[in-house]
Amino acid sequence: MEQCASVEREVDKVLQKFLTYGQHCEQSLEELLHYVGQLRAELANAALQGTPLSATLSLVMSQCCRKIKDTVQKLASDHKDIHSSVSRVGKAIDRNFDSEICGVVSDAVWDSGEKQQQILQMAIVEHLYQQGMLSVAEELCQESTLNVDLDFKQPFLELNRILEALHEQDLGPALEWAVSHRQRLLELNSSLEFKLHRLHFIRLLAGGPEKQLEALNYARHFQPFARLHQREIQVMMGSLVYLRLGLEKSPYCHLLDNSHWAEICETFTRDACSLLGLSVESPLSVSFASGCVALPVLMNIKAVIEQRQCTGVWSHKDELPIEIELGMKCWYHSVFACPILRQQTSDSNPPIKLICGHVISRDALNKLINGGKLKCPYCPMEQNPADGKRIIF
Repeated sequence: MEQCASVEREVDKVLQKFLTYGQHCEQSLEELLHYVGQLRAELANAALQGTPLSATLSLVMSQCCRKIKDTVQKLASDHKDIHSSVSRVGKAIDRNFDSEICGVVSDAVWDSGEKQQQILQMAIVEHLYQQGMLSVAEELCQESTLNVDLDFKQPFLELNRILEALHEQDLGPALEWAVSHRQRLLELNSSLEFKLHRLHFIRLLAGGPEKQLEALNYARHFQPFARLHQREIQVMMGSLVYLRLGLEKSPYCHLLDNSHWAEICETFTRDACSLLGLSVESPLSVSFASGCVALPVLMNIKAVIEQRQCTGVWSHKDELPIEIELGMKCWYHSVFACPILRQQTSDSNPPIKLICGHVISRDALNKLINGGKLKCPYCPMEQNPADGKRIIF
């Protein structure tokens, strides 16, 4: 982060110089245009009167030409100074970031086959669909000749259509979707439908006393949610007392906070993605964020390995030479580490449950076999190695 902050400071300096230069340039040109306009008016007046050009006007014209030249030179010089500031940004990037990152990954990653390229293209397309950049995703599909089924696109199209409506404070599409998926949302313990009805009720309250009757009639939608959201419903019904005085000046003014719209967008995205079997964040963005955290650590360990000439330590296979903490946000799967070999299990070395209930890795089980029998390393029970069962988390 320190490297990013250092580059950001240089960028801020450039932006400030651009702003100052723009203001100074505009002011200088306006003054120059005003000065030239006055001189032009005097010359036109002299021409109409048929008087020859006086020595004073000749001197003023010479001064005007000199002023134009000086102003242009000054602006050009100031603009040249900005170029040096821009170049300092590039130098700051080179100084704070290592441009050569290929050394931390295997060459096979860049020389990937057709199938791996399609997987990468699909990840990019999925990210674009999830971000609502539908036209860009379609263009990429055409240029890469990637065939994407309509069934794959449909959830993203529907999701973005409803989110666009919510950003425009239109609750209709979201309510229609929530009602049609009510049963499945209830199975997820989702409060999306209630929050949508609550937000619509609040919009009616914001309409003032003229909307009071309509708000009371709409309150019937809260009946299915009375048991789980009793307190919130009581607050909304209590706000009706202050409707004539204005909610913005009442103890219920928090109901009119615009943060409710941001909250409903987040709630809809989370619940809809869960219902449709999609991740809230695209796999590409999560991978990129994880890479940003891991890359500096990998670059440091690479430098240490090269300095100490320990090139055999890191073979670029299925594991890293050190553990990198990415945070709970990037924990998606259960992980089991074998208590015997101190290694994380994998598809080729899965966890095995013994008859006694203890769990070890398959490699550890094979190493502990003695004379066709296996003795649990945690209890004295002997057993047949074939009785061990693979565990899938």
